[in-house]
Amino acid sequence: MRDRKHVIWSNLNLDMEKWRSDLEMEYPGGTEEEYFSLMHETNREYLEDERMNLDIPLSMPIIVCADLGLWNGRKMGYQMIESGNIRDCFFSECDCNEWFVDRLGDLRCTAVHHDGTNRYLYRAVKENVTEEQLGHLQEKIYYGRATRRDITRYTRRLGDEIAAVYGFNIAKKKQVEMER
Repeated sequence: MRDRKHVIWSNLNLDMEKWRSDLEMEYPGGTEEEYFSLMHETNREYLEDERMNLDIPLSMPIIVCADLGLWNGRKMGYQMIESGNIRDCFFSECDCNEWFVDRLGDLRCTAVHHDGTNRYLYRAVKENVTEEQLGHLQEKIYYGRATRRDITRYTRRLGDEIAAVYGFNIAKKKQVEMER
């Protein structure tokens, strides 16, 4: 059975018990607070490692489709990552984040903050998309009218490049189309 998602990096639900033996070996005699702090600090360093691993420049920008959980309800939005570099997807101002590639080969993020949870979908703009077409897609996303079909018409998934770095398998594009 194919995995539902491949986690690239997460600080959601960090479990001290999974970290404890390594921390105690590396820092004998530490307090619980010290181990907790070291766990978070080390995990943050791992995020920087992932950014280095995924320093993959693309020829087109990346669009982030956002479903935002705000204090006044859910809102849709988008942001452009003009650099087109996959590493630049791995930044967030939220408290807790989990970046993963889903079963369809899409890079996604679940980002938790004090008002709720944001969900992001990262897609590269296709080479042949005009500024007018991109603007139309951005408008549809902003007003919450974009469908999966709209998004896949003008963008492509990032999972293929990410899977090549980490060596995991994702459904082939034709297989994904058949599943829909």
